This record gives sequence, C-alpha cells and structure tokens, in this order.
Amino acid sequence: MNIKPLFDRVVIKRMEEEKMSAGGIVIPDSATEKPIKGEVIAVGEGKALDNGSTRAPQVKVGDKVLFGKYSGTEVKLDGNELLVVKEDDIFAILG
Repeated sequence: MNIKPLFDRVVIKRMEEEKMSAGGIVIPDSATEKPIKGEVIAVGEGKALDNGSTRAPQVKVGDKVLFGKYSGTEVKLDGNELLVVKEDDIFAILG
C-alpha cells in the first residue's frame, strides 16, 4: 500500500474490537461500535505554522493510538478500510 498523507494528516488502520464482553457474552457485529484504537500506517510531514515553519508530527508509523469516535474520513485502499485524521484528533499513543 502506497499512501502519503499531506501536512498534519495521519492514516490509521482500526484495530478489531473484542467480540466478547467481560462477562463472556458474544457481541454481534450489528451491536458493536467502531473501534477508537488503531495503528498508524502513514504520517504527513507535519503541521504548517503561521511563521512558515513546520511542527514535526508526534506520532510515527507503527504507533498504536487512541482517537476520537467521529474523527477523520474513512477511505478504502487496496481492499483495506483506513481512516485519515488530523494529528490533533489523536488523543494518546498507547504503550
């Protein structure tokens, strides 16, 4: 897959959500929400600042991240469903 996001955009592949609750109940696909965790696939050059410089991105390819439920734009590329978000929509890097 060859994708290069522009500026402060980040491409994320959503992680699969658990199909079973903590109590052992199987959750059907129709009842699950879209995951808010994913893996960074590609990162842009950074955010353009008012003074003309560029702020380097805080995330890198391979990072596991937590992002907003309604963040970004969903795209399908080479059969993979991806999410393109602004770096500001990423809340945390998971360890």
